[in-house]
Amino acid sequence: MARKSKKIVFEEPIVVGGKEIKEVTMRVPKGKDSFMVATIQNPVERDYVLISNLCDLNATVEELQNADLKEMLQLQVALKSFL
Repeated sequence: MARKSKKIVFEEPIVVGGKEIKEVTMRVPKGKDSFMVATIQNPVERDYVLISNLCDLNATVEELQNADLKEMLQLQVALKSFL
């Protein structure tokens, strides 16, 4: 069975590039995604970069650090479900 992308709906929007984001779709990670973050030592930073890429957010790590933890945990749980 093929894995499918996941839609994540936030209770409170996150702000990326000055825009409020109320939901995202996270695509299934590919091997190339692990190469993209291979040199990042901090595991949380690595997750944030992966999340930004997989959700096509173009968000900086700082923008994701400023999001409420509840929404970031939703994204991390979705990411971990693929791994």
